[in-house]
Amino acid sequence: QVQLRESGGGLVQIGGSLRLVCTASGGYFWTYKMGWFRQAPGKEREFVASIGQSGGTPTYADSLKGRFAMTRDNAMNTVSLRMNKLEPEDTAVYYCAADSSTIPGAYDYWGQGTQVTVSS
Repeated sequence: QVQLRESGGGLVQIGGSLRLVCTASGGYFWTYKMGWFRQAPGKEREFVASIGQSGGTPTYADSLKGRFAMTRDNAMNTVSLRMNKLEPEDTAVYYCAADSSTIPGAYDYWGQGTQVTVSS
């Protein structure tokens, strides 16, 4: 069973950048599709980005294209999310998730999340 741990969150000013990293332990990381999600206060969790098992071109939420970039390193069992030009609306808890294909189309492993706060 894979365990996921996010890091890199924090407080950043408007227009700043952050890089989140998700480190996986256990399981078979290279076989999992990986995703990033976020949940802002009082809102439902929303999709941010995903990437296939071997990497390739990530998929992004339309509203985030051009500002966020997801990568993965199967040798290090990590995925990262580079976030640029941050806005107050990006304030949320960010989660990484793994889709092991056990449940079709569903992410079945989740990290604890890391808080990102964007302020002026």
